[in-house]
Amino acid sequence: MARMEKSNKRQAGASNEVQEQFIERLVSVRRVTKVVKGGKNMRFSALVIIGDGKGSAGYATAKAREVPDAVKKAAEKAKKRMIRVSLREGRTIRHDISARVGAGHVFLRTAPAGTGVIAGGAMRSVFEALGIQDIVSKSVGSGNYHNVVRATFEALKNVIPPKQVAAKLGKKYTDILERRFAGQQRTVASEED
Repeated sequence: MARMEKSNKRQAGASNEVQEQFIERLVSVRRVTKVVKGGKNMRFSALVIIGDGKGSAGYATAKAREVPDAVKKAAEKAKKRMIRVSLREGRTIRHDISARVGAGHVFLRTAPAGTGVIAGGAMRSVFEALGIQDIVSKSVGSGNYHNVVRATFEALKNVIPPKQVAAKLGKKYTDILERRFAGQQRTVASEED
């Protein structure tokens, strides 16, 4: 009997370690009501963003009768829907991009090292879960958390890694990178003059 308890504790400890490697952000919790014949059914809806801090993240919503259950269900769904985003130097996105979902329009711009995360509300949670350290973003139009998160993920899905750009243009990967770094050196030289 004692052996079974120890093995169960080990298994529970192992599952906790697996859960700890994910960054989980609760964006919103809403109380929703369904009117039925006998009265009203109250439930809670949760929007959760989950990521590994290394360029992968996902989001999901779920409903349950209690808040912790809704959060847990949303986190499980978000793990299944994770996307991979190509990051430059592991700290910012590859290029500027925008996306629109419903009335929510988001603009994401790369930023030099040390800028930090300049974003508000729901977008900040997405960037923290992804592990992005330097980015400038703006949300225009709808402030609805669901639309802002969906628009942010749509923009991040459209980030194209340099290897794909090189393949599309029929050039070498190193040529693409050299061109980008040459442009950065020209701006630094002009600032010094």
